[in-house]
Amino acid sequence: MSHRVATDIPLLVRSENTSSERRVSPSWTISHFKSRLEPITGVPASCQKLTLGTSHPDRTLEVEDEDSSNVQDWGLQPYSEIVVQDTRPTSARTNFHDLESVKKYEMPTEQYEARPDSVLAWKRSQKLGRFDPSAPSLEDQKIRALRREVEERGVSTGRRCHLLPVTDARRGIVSYIGDVPQIPGVGTWVGLTLDEPTGKNDGSIGGQRYFECKMNCGIFVRPERVEVGDYPPLEDLDSEMEEI
Repeated sequence: MSHRVATDIPLLVRSENTSSERRVSPSWTISHFKSRLEPITGVPASCQKLTLGTSHPDRTLEVEDEDSSNVQDWGLQPYSEIVVQDTRPTSARTNFHDLESVKKYEMPTEQYEARPDSVLAWKRSQKLGRFDPSAPSLEDQKIRALRREVEERGVSTGRRCHLLPVTDARRGIVSYIGDVPQIPGVGTWVGLTLDEPTGKNDGSIGGQRYFECKMNCGIFVRPERVEVGDYPPLEDLDSEMEEI
């Protein structure tokens, strides 16, 4: 006597976060079937409510004893849609759409740099980026960027200017452009003679004079803080306003 083996049937499994096609053995118990659905849908077996798809929205797939009942007892047809609903309160469910809450793996820098199959390793072998022996150092890049800032902003000695951001109302004249070794940080500095004594020096730092001005009318700033243009002294502007 030969025993007929139940043939697997394809089913469409859908949940709030997943949708896929699965082959299911009709001989599986319902409890085993639900345990197989758990890693697919993320819904614990004990919290699953199974229903047929849109063609049978009112048919809930339930049995009294899930350990002794089989999938074949439901009489499912190939490609029937099984909807897996999560009966837990919303607050108890995992939000798979909240990527910020997912713990991300970050490889230690030392481990990444030691890998032979990384983008960094490829750049190293091709001598690209910071591995290019002819590439400028970070210090050189900063020096070039500051010089470029001076050129693009049209900053030159003798020009009227005001300080940025706009909340800084101070105005003055560009009196110096160049290096200031006494100030930490490489690259170009812009020395200003301010209209009012709201600066920090008299055009000299550490005994080295860079331009002449009254005490506390001198200040050194980076080029990005200088906006040149037709900016009259504030006291002259006030007098013009009074005449108007």
